[in-house]
Amino acid sequence: MGSSAALLLVLFAAIGLIVFLIMKVRLHAFLALIVSCMFVGFATGMPLAKIGASIEAGMASTLGFLATILGLGTILGKMLEVSGGAERLARTMIEALGQRNAQWAMMIVGFVAGIPVFFQVGFVLLIPLVFSVALETGLSLVAIGVPLAVTLMTVHCIVPPHPAAMAIALSLKADVGKVIMYGLLVGFPAAALAGPVFINLFGGKVDIKPPAHLAKSERTLDAKLPPFGITLLTILLPLLIMVSKTIIELNVPKDATIMPLVNFVGNPITALLISVFVAYYTLGFARGFTMNQLTAFTEQCFGPVAGILLVIGGGGAFNKVLIDSGLGNEIAKVLTSMHMSPLIMAWIVAIIMRFSVGSATVAMMTAAGIITPVLQAYPGIDPAYIAVAIGAGAIGFSHVNDSGFWIVKEYFGMSLPHMFRTYTLATTVAAVLGLAGIMLIAQVVG
Repeated sequence: MGSSAALLLVLFAAIGLIVFLIMKVRLHAFLALIVSCMFVGFATGMPLAKIGASIEAGMASTLGFLATILGLGTILGKMLEVSGGAERLARTMIEALGQRNAQWAMMIVGFVAGIPVFFQVGFVLLIPLVFSVALETGLSLVAIGVPLAVTLMTVHCIVPPHPAAMAIALSLKADVGKVIMYGLLVGFPAAALAGPVFINLFGGKVDIKPPAHLAKSERTLDAKLPPFGITLLTILLPLLIMVSKTIIELNVPKDATIMPLVNFVGNPITALLISVFVAYYTLGFARGFTMNQLTAFTEQCFGPVAGILLVIGGGGAFNKVLIDSGLGNEIAKVLTSMHMSPLIMAWIVAIIMRFSVGSATVAMMTAAGIITPVLQAYPGIDPAYIAVAIGAGAIGFSHVNDSGFWIVKEYFGMSLPHMFRTYTLATTVAAVLGLAGIMLIAQVVG
């Protein structure tokens, strides 16, 4: 296919095929991405052998590093779960801020506890406490729970070491420490304004109470929970290590004697490995768990991440096929001709894909494949900005094609109109604020 129009038509058809296979055929996202890879290869006239090789190379380059990161991060999240660390964080924050400010407390807890765990895991992990606090305070589940859910989704999309956020950072060759710093700077105000502030202003009329049979006595005894300080340090340790590496790099000459050690310790694999062993002690041995139990917990946490790994790998394969087929160059020509900010461009592509397919991970990986070729025309822009912009776009427009949407709806017993007016709208507000935040940082930092 020679013409630009025909190549772009293939791109739109490939995206439409992904949406159709996921939404209508109910095919797993990984299979949908691989089928779309082959469709692009066939439609653009790639040699048959090259199609398979391109898919293989895309999977390998994406997962070669990320599989290790995801495995280690999952262990950290599991230790937070089994130790009661998440509940400790929530109780301490509620005691500090007061029960009437429980929605702010849950937002902060969601931001911290959401760093090492997936959205669904974090939500299910904290939902008993949401019910309990709602019973104690008389506040609506919406007022407490929606800020938590929006915050978990925000962290999920823009803060490594979450798998999609990390995959985007690696795909764009961005500094992971910078992505973490910018993600935190953008994500916290976005979650605060889209969560407690937005819900107080616009979600107050949705008054839903928790099931009456839930009682405070069901909560874990305080003495059985780990200390607040050590729990917080354990969760934040990998971020602190990776961000410290970036800060040192900005202030110390590259040829300094200490830099090889800094680069080794600050590598995401090393940082997470250190954090896992620290968690084994602080949230494991120190809580009375045996080595056999820790081994069992570790084994339990690997199975559920297989699907996420395959989806991310499929996204990497799709990105590689777009480039190898020549579609990447055509995408770059068209998008650069629009003279639009690459941050806005990346955000728009991500939020459209999020609206279309539901999965934030698929939206982010697909958006990265479309945007990567465009960045050649903007050599001066920091790819960390693009990574956060893509993540911000993937937060928004959570609706009926998103599994997270249904988890929130069913746990809170909300109607679809209530969900659209609160959770869907709040995620979209967070997405817009995320874009505004990263654009502001880009202007200030340069």
